[in-house]
Amino acid sequence: MDLEKELKISEEIGIDHSASSQDTPLRADAFEMSDMEKIASIKGDVQNIMQTLGLDLTDDSLKGTPNRVAKMFVQEIFGGLHPDRKPKASTFDNKYKYNEMLVEKNITLYSTCEHHLLPIVGKAHIAYISKGTVVGLSKMNRIVDYYAKRPQVQERLTMQVVKELQEVLGTEDVACVIDAKHLCVNSRGIRDIDSSTVTSEYGGAFKEESVRREFLDYIKLDTQF
Repeated sequence: MDLEKELKISEEIGIDHSASSQDTPLRADAFEMSDMEKIASIKGDVQNIMQTLGLDLTDDSLKGTPNRVAKMFVQEIFGGLHPDRKPKASTFDNKYKYNEMLVEKNITLYSTCEHHLLPIVGKAHIAYISKGTVVGLSKMNRIVDYYAKRPQVQERLTMQVVKELQEVLGTEDVACVIDAKHLCVNSRGIRDIDSSTVTSEYGGAFKEESVRREFLDYIKLDTQF
């Protein structure tokens, strides 16, 4: 396949931002290599990219970059790929019988677009209605952070957060709205620095208009989803 045709196909794929599955696409052997083996392999790949671009890797400012990028990929921004890093979400009995909506809003979110490997930066807003179980507030932030730390599309991330909290809390009554900027839109291509993307997922009672509206009123989002 010639380069021009390959680039055309790549652009066509890039236009379609829909996720093929609610689960992050991983190979069966994704975790056969240790973190250190992955870092060593990625380091070589980054070196090759930089050398291909014509950069001088003997320069003091650049010579440590391949190792830094490899460690960042494995241990930080894509650390959420590994199931061992999934946060343990301890739950408690709802002894105080709080049966109204609980909202955790403005959760800072950093992720990475899986189409261009550029940052996604935004806020997540989560709500649930207890069916007898509650979860520690910080655990909701940690769940968002875990699923964000992987190559993502925002639609899938939104659904993964809701699905995880539904399983943790034992209720379908969970909602999530994410409002985020994608640097693949803001800093390249169309380069629209003002646009952001809003996605939502509503489960159980949140499918009812009145409940959904209450949630959106709490987070001050008037957009119809």
